[in-house]
Amino acid sequence: MTTPSDHAVPAPPSRIGFGTAMWKEIVHLLSNLPVSLVAFVYVTVAVAVGAALSVTVVGLPLLACGLAGMRLMGRVERSRARALLGTRMEEPSRLPVPPRGGLAARVWALLRDPVAWRAALFGFIRLPWGVLTFAVTLVALVALWPALPYLVRAMANLDRVMVRGLLGPSDELERRVAELESDRGVVVDTAAADLRRIERDLHDGAQARLVALAMGLGLAKEKAGEDPEAAARMVDEAHGEVKLALQELRDLARGIHPAVLTDRGLDAALSSVASRCTVPVTVTVDLPERPAEATEGIAYFTVSELLQNVSKHAGARSASVDVWRTEEYLLIQVTDDGHGGADPAAGSGLAGLSERLGAVDGLFVVDSPPGGPTTVTAELPWRSRAAVRP
Repeated sequence: MTTPSDHAVPAPPSRIGFGTAMWKEIVHLLSNLPVSLVAFVYVTVAVAVGAALSVTVVGLPLLACGLAGMRLMGRVERSRARALLGTRMEEPSRLPVPPRGGLAARVWALLRDPVAWRAALFGFIRLPWGVLTFAVTLVALVALWPALPYLVRAMANLDRVMVRGLLGPSDELERRVAELESDRGVVVDTAAADLRRIERDLHDGAQARLVALAMGLGLAKEKAGEDPEAAARMVDEAHGEVKLALQELRDLARGIHPAVLTDRGLDAALSSVASRCTVPVTVTVDLPERPAEATEGIAYFTVSELLQNVSKHAGARSASVDVWRTEEYLLIQVTDDGHGGADPAAGSGLAGLSERLGAVDGLFVVDSPPGGPTTVTAELPWRSRAAVRP
């Protein structure tokens, strides 16, 4: 297992001399020529063909495939440097996969991949260096035997610098920008889906009832003079419709942001959600203070959706909700004794929860073996309510 110090400090070069390290460096320098020749041809052909065909529908996908191969080429070079030069180096972060957008989004992500483009630059400029190292090493092996260790070490050190500079991990800021761009897409898509849901609920629910109410009151008004009893019945029916419309509006408002959460916090709000679950739920909230409103809202809706899944799909007899805080995180754990088998990869609501939590740097873990029990753990970065108030 590697440690941060392993990545921060490169392996110190061994003492210059005729030893195992020198012979490994010689193998690396002699193999530079065939490896760099293959890389140069691949990069040149891939970039040239992709650029030439970019005016067609196949050009950009071909270039994206070429860049994916350049990522693989960079991985091979890093492995060669580790094995023969003793270079300690992390692998760059994996290419972020767009949560939505299909093939076009994946192609665009590859075309913007800085790791692949740096590997392409490495492959393009390495051919002259490969020729030089092969020639100098070969001549030194034959005619410059006393100077061989020094020449080999000097060229190997330059190789180490090139590998670390062009094939090392991307800058942390660069990685975070890529992650945040992906997370921003998730947040925008989620907000749009929520707006569509609210619009649909208003249109199909409260709006339809209010339209029926207006028509009923209009008929009652017409009947008031001719048949007061019929008009009174219509008014009673309209009164019932008003109650139902108000209840639907309250439910909708609770779905947007429940009043009990604003007024009394997570403990009371989650207890209210648990009381509507079809199985007995034990709620334990241990928070020294209330988190920021956004964090509190995400925690509430996460537990609410998980308990809905327990009611609909788990076949459980009981469940529990635990919420607590560590130094930097708000932790949520929902457990049930149902039949298990929950899988976020199956395209269920769990996948949507995972995306939403990931968009705010959260973590979502599902442990649900067949036969149960199911334990879902969510982790949110803690932000204090007092810290975000103006």
